[in-house]
Amino acid sequence: MTTRDERRQAVLESLADHLLREGLSGASLRPLAAAAGTSDRMLLYYFADKDELLAATLRQVAARLTRLLDGAGTGIAPSPLSTLIGEVWAAMRTPALQPYVRLWLELAAGAARGQEPHRAVAGQITDAFLSWAADRLLVEDEADRAPQAALLLATVDGFALLEAVGRADAADAADACRRAAAR
Repeated sequence: MTTRDERRQAVLESLADHLLREGLSGASLRPLAAAAGTSDRMLLYYFADKDELLAATLRQVAARLTRLLDGAGTGIAPSPLSTLIGEVWAAMRTPALQPYVRLWLELAAGAARGQEPHRAVAGQITDAFLSWAADRLLVEDEADRAPQAALLLATVDGFALLEAVGRADAADAADACRRAAAR
């Protein structure tokens, strides 16, 4: 890795911290440069433009999230869908992962409006998480792996949305219903 690559990686770490604190509203060049301890011109030395910078930073955040999920023991051994949903949802509700959830919902909202690079990056992050989930699922039929990974993501994202709009009680009720159905 070159010195430039090492510095770029350090900048990405600082930018990821900033986005997790401030959200996408803090994603203009000057605040990002200040968060990285550099100038906006230097950011454009490391990245072709703001879209590339934002996309790389969001991918960095997503990579951190999967490392945190792995570190929390989520899906260490292949698990049935219901078990893995419970493990992921429990991890996502922890204070350490709440900034990731908020940033994901903000990114998804931008993607839903067709904003770029939000839509492209959200798709890449979704694909990476679907792959992460698929690798951790215990399935009887391989044909079920991808659909179950998608169901896991849809379920956890749905719970997160309910919680984000102030309906944690509905998320809890839905999770209880899911657990009861799995028995």
